[in-house]
Formats: sequence, structure tokens, C-alpha cells
Amino acid sequence: MARPKAGVLVAGAVAIFLAGGFACPPAAAPLCDPCRVFACDQGGIVRGDTSSRRLALIFTGGSFADGGDHIRDVLKKRDIRAGFFFTGDFYRTPEFQGLIRGLAADGHYLGPHSDRHLLYCDWNDRAKTLVTRDEFRRDLLANFREMERFGVTKDRAPYFIPPYEWYNAEIAGWAREMGLVLFNFSPGTSSNADYTTPSMKEYLSSAAIYGRILAYEKKDLKGLNGFILLIHIGTDPERTDKFYLKLEDLITELEGRGYSFAPIDELLKLQKSADAEGMSREKR
Repeated sequence: MARPKAGVLVAGAVAIFLAGGFACPPAAAPLCDPCRVFACDQGGIVRGDTSSRRLALIFTGGSFADGGDHIRDVLKKRDIRAGFFFTGDFYRTPEFQGLIRGLAADGHYLGPHSDRHLLYCDWNDRAKTLVTRDEFRRDLLANFREMERFGVTKDRAPYFIPPYEWYNAEIAGWAREMGLVLFNFSPGTSSNADYTTPSMKEYLSSAAIYGRILAYEKKDLKGLNGFILLIHIGTDPERTDKFYLKLEDLITELEGRGYSFAPIDELLKLQKSADAEGMSREKR
């Protein structure tokens, strides 16, 4: 879900680092440090492998699911598997359960987004954690219990995007203790602003968001390679200009530019030793 206040789009420069030369045994992947391989912010992955023209589509949901059927139809038509990360409240909502089962049947990745959509850290002082370690664990385990009703167990869903897409290094560490890999959307395109409504100061129309995605692709030296592109599965009814209705046009445009789409768990697989060594040499 989105941050419900100004400053959500960009709040200063994001500190990102990439350190090569690290390989993790596949069986231990969730317990290793993915930030030795991928670009990270505050201990959470924000971009996958930038050496190939692949990106991942992820959709988050908490209160709304109005785009679910449309998104599912587009992805099925284009033969794309995406990642869907829902709160426990979303998984519990009876009206959403048919959609969830359909997404699972289509082979999409289902993951956690917290149970009650907690705010983990202060908006203005990110280092200030607002939940205890026990509260964090209990809430996330409750999210997984709801997921189990759809056949998704914790060991099958190690990738986790935090509520509000807002967290700090302490939260990322607690996630690692639970055997989870915390990640976030790749910054720069404003795709996550698709929740904004006309009454908000930071409102962006769907046309503006679409334009920003394509402009960023041209501006970044590596385009959208390894990008994690976040779209909300539903938005407040006050927003009638739904960005998810541009999903197929966006897929067509990006495929025309040579990109393919990978499930989030494939995009963020830790590199094999040879790949990691190559990344290390490139960095030097």
C-alpha cells in the first residue's frame, strides 16, 4: 500500500549500494545477505540484476481490489507471471478470495505485505522504529497464517514487501531473522503514486505516471534492467483515473523496447558464483 502523505514519491536522495563477488548456496538463499549482490536501500533490495533487460511487475493490496480481474486478464493474455503481495486483511476479505485463488491458479507469486498494515518507522525520522520486534513478528506470522488458507506457506514465500513500502535497516534485519528477503519497488518512475487522488497535493494522473516510467527508461544508463515496478491492485474510488488500465499498453511498449518480464522470485535469485565474480570484476 502507499504512504498516505506528501513526500511519498521521493524524499531526498536514496542511498543505494551494489557490492559484487558474493554467491549464496541456493538452499540458504533467504538467510544470506542479498545486498552483497543487488542494489539495496536500508537493507532491502530495490533492484535486481541490471545485466539483462528483465524487470518484475508487482502488485500490492490492502483495502481495494477493483483492478484485480483486469490485471489478471492482461497478464494471462500476455503470458506474464507477476508478484502479488497482500495484507492479512486483504486475504481475509471474502469478496477478494476468488481473485486470490485465481491468481494462484495462474501461477503468480503470492506473498506477504504485513497483516494489519503497520507503520514500521517514523515518516520524518526513518531510523526511529515504531514497532517492537515481537509486534513485527506476530503481525507478519498472522499474515502468513492467512496465506496458508490459499496453499502458500512461509517457506514458499520468502520475499516480503513492507507495508507503506516504508521500513528501515532494523526492520530488514528482523525480516532476515525470520528467513525472509525484504524488498521494495525501484525508485524513480513514480509508478507507486497510482494510489493518489485528485484531492492530494502529490496527485499524479495515469498519463503522467506512464510518461515518467518511459522517461526514466530513457534516462537511466541501464534503462529498466532489473527494475521492480509496483502497481496497486486497487485504489480508492475517488481515483477514477486507474493506472492499471494502462497495464497492457505499458507491457506492449516495454516489450517493444526489448524487455521481458520475470517473476519477482526469479528476478531476485541470488547469483551463481560465476555471475557474482563477473559483477565484482565489472565493479572494479
